[in-house]
Amino acid sequence: MDMEKIKVHIKRHPDLETLPEYATLGAAGLDLRARISHVLELAPGARSLVPTGIYLAIPAGFEAQVRPRSGLALKQGITVLNSPGTIDSDYRGEVGVILINLGQEPVQIAPGDRVAQLVFAPYARAEWQEVNDLEESDRGSGGFGSTGLG
Repeated sequence: MDMEKIKVHIKRHPDLETLPEYATLGAAGLDLRARISHVLELAPGARSLVPTGIYLAIPAGFEAQVRPRSGLALKQGITVLNSPGTIDSDYRGEVGVILINLGQEPVQIAPGDRVAQLVFAPYARAEWQEVNDLEESDRGSGGFGSTGLG
């Protein structure tokens, strides 16, 4: 499989044994693991910032997106609160994941558990061009639900 790759500088916390990895050849996201020293219990409705033990220097023009893991979301109701969380190219602190338990039962996160995934994406910056009127469109100013149900 020939994929475009970007070079990302990464530093790991001394406690971290391995770097994030892709689970399969076709995976878009790298698995992020909890760098915690003891089991973290998330009660229903609770949220917590979970450190990952990695520090990144992302190339200019790219961001890293922290996204939920579908299995955790479906099976336990655990998701990333600010999904997708954006890591900017000029941020150099430890990558953290804001997890929330939207399920009905407490969930335990153990040290080293896979808690989220990291996807790299290019982005464009806007250059404002202020105008007096916007060009018309078929939708116009129709907002939430204006295109119908289903």
